[in-house]
Order: sequence, then structure tokens, then C-alpha cells
Amino acid sequence: MQHRSVDVVVVGAGIVGLATARAILARYPGTRVVVLEKEPAIAQHQTGRNSGVIHSGLYYTPGSLKARLCVEGAAELMAYCDRHRIAYRRCGKVVVATEPEELPRLAELYRRGVANGVQGLELISPERLREIEPHAVGLQAIFSPNTGIVDYRQVAAALVGDIHAGGGEIRLSAPLQGIVRQGSDVRVSTPTGTLVAGCLVTCAGLHSDRVAALSGAGPIPRIIPFRGDYYLLRPERRYLIRGLIYPVPDPAFPFLGIHSTLRMDGSVWLGPNAVLAFAREGYHRLDANLLDLWDAISYHGFRTLARTYWRTGLAEMIRDWSKARFTAAAQRFVPELTPADLMPGPSGIRAQALAPDGKLVDDFVIDQDGPIIHVRNAPSPAATSSLAIAERITDVAAQAKSTIASASVPRNAVS
Repeated sequence: MQHRSVDVVVVGAGIVGLATARAILARYPGTRVVVLEKEPAIAQHQTGRNSGVIHSGLYYTPGSLKARLCVEGAAELMAYCDRHRIAYRRCGKVVVATEPEELPRLAELYRRGVANGVQGLELISPERLREIEPHAVGLQAIFSPNTGIVDYRQVAAALVGDIHAGGGEIRLSAPLQGIVRQGSDVRVSTPTGTLVAGCLVTCAGLHSDRVAALSGAGPIPRIIPFRGDYYLLRPERRYLIRGLIYPVPDPAFPFLGIHSTLRMDGSVWLGPNAVLAFAREGYHRLDANLLDLWDAISYHGFRTLARTYWRTGLAEMIRDWSKARFTAAAQRFVPELTPADLMPGPSGIRAQALAPDGKLVDDFVIDQDGPIIHVRNAPSPAATSSLAIAERITDVAAQAKSTIASASVPRNAVS
């Protein structure tokens, strides 16, 4: 079997893995970087199946990695798109309170957004809401004018071009088989050969816990896959929704709820719901993988989560099968919607880390053990934050392994 020595191996050709490889090459030209991807193409899972929103940083706890890296990452992402002539739109977003009990939560969201440095936020009246979204109703709303949309597959493709231009390599259809510490280096095996690297960075998304376990890292936090299904608004009814309309998040369930998303192609998505996926890559209701399902339901943390939120979880499952229930959730902010307006759409799976106490891990998690760095939790807004996450990983990698920094003369900024 072929053996090759390199400086850095990155596992995963989603947007975080690709951005990390690019950041290392840009900061340290001449570094030998190889990206391993088990699929025959890049961006096949969370990157290629997300809603396409460039989040502003409204929801996240001030001071958290999500808050800092989302705000930084959104600005970096838009600048990157400008340089690479990738189309995006600052279409804006409204978060709408439709019940009196939601008003204090809306005010807290506004406070968080301001604390996180989100620019241009407004608390708006029902009249101003109607100016932005003529068919929406609500008691009060937050308007985030700088929230945007983009096709993240195009961003990922541009990152591939940067990696190749910097001398990096991307190996497709190259699943990871083993990780072995070898002195100060890491031995990484795949069906096509073995790489001996000075540093290993894993950005494995839906399989991040399993990949970490290959290196001897602990099994916690465990990844639980949540499937989210979307409906498409019929083209002749798109006039009902101009852009992004979100409800105030329900504190009884740790997801954002059914909302509308304008896409770069002009289509409008409604969703997603959030139900346990029976397979980590199971994008249809009946897709199942017994190992994946057992990993989820046998985990104490998931059973605790299920006991805590069983009513909300049951409602989500019913809504998953009932178009009328799904539509009713969207009718809260656009009453004119009807079930006939909705067509079946795509689905995605969120790789969500879950702690043993049943709480969803709320922040990005990046673990470092010598020359090995694992991204253990990077759900939304990871795509928005990807360039900023990559810079942070590069900082950690350079500190963990001096061979990266010594491979070339570092640059202060990524081009």
C-alpha cells in the first residue's frame, strides 16, 4: 500500500473542511495539504443541503464561539463572494412574534443581536412588518436587513479552486479507515493508501464522533441526526412571501421552527421540521440504518432529551406526516397560505452534538489533542461561519504543530 508524508490531512470536504484547507494554504504557502472525502463529490451532506442563509448572528449567546464566528464569518463570506464573483443577496429577515407571550423572547433576541454586534437591527411595528412582508402578520418583529442568502455549493466549489491553486490535493471516494498516533505524527489510512501527517484536522459532520473515536478520543459529545423536511411554495403563490420570515423560537424545543427561506433561484422553501433521522444520511422518512438508529436510541443523553421534550417531539413527528399541520405552522405568520400552496421539497440532516444530560450542545466545539484537531460540533450557523472557523482551526493547528508554521513563511491575511 502506498505511503506518503504530508504536513496536514483534513478529513471532510464539506464547507468547513474545505475552508480549513484553504486557510492553512493561504497563511502558510507551500504546506502540503491533503483533503480526504468519502463521497465521490464535495459538499454532499450538510453543505449542499442547507437552506442557503447567511445568518447575521442574532440567536447566539453573547461571547460564545457561535456569536463571534457567525458575525465575523458572515462579513468574511460576503467579501469572499465579492472577490470570487459568487452571487448572493442581502434580502433581510424578519422574526415575527404572533402571540403576547412571545414578546419578551423577541426582546431578548434583539438584545442578543445588539450585544453580538449585528448591524442594522430594528424592532418594528406591525405596520412596518407589512411594508417589508405585505402578507405577514404579527404583534411585533425584529428586522435584520443584513441577513443574506447564497448557494453554498458555489462557495465550496470556489474553495476547491483555491485549494488547488495553493498546491493542495483533494481525494474523493477516500473514506477514512484508521488513525494512529506515530510519535509526533499521525498515520491516516484509506483504501487508496496511507498518509503520514504532521497534523490531522477532522471536519466530519454527521460522523464527527465516530471519526474522533478512531483516534482514541472520547465518545462525548455524541452526534444525533435530526432530519428536516422542506416544502416548496408553488411559483404562482411566491408573491405571498418576499424573503425570510421566522417565528420566535420556542423555548420548549431547541430548534428555530417552521420558517420561510428565499433561495437564490427565486424559489421559496418552507420548513424545516425537526425529527430524529433513522440514518445519519437518511434523507427520506423511511430511510433507516440499524447501527445509526441504535447509536441514537441507546444513548442516555438522547433518552433524556426524548423524555423532556416528548410532547413537542410527538407534535413534530405528526407534522412530518401531515401537510395540514405543517401548513398551519407557517400560517401563524402568513395566514393566506393553504396546503394546496405547498409542494414536496428537499430535506437535510443536522449533525447535532448531544451531551449526556440530554442537552443539545449549543456552541461550536473544537477539540485539540497534540497534532490532532477534531471539530466535534458544527451545526448551523457553521456554513455562514466557515471562513472564520477555518481561521480559528488554523491558529490551533499552528500552535499544536510547529511543522505547519515552519513549512513556509506565514501570511498575515487570507486572500
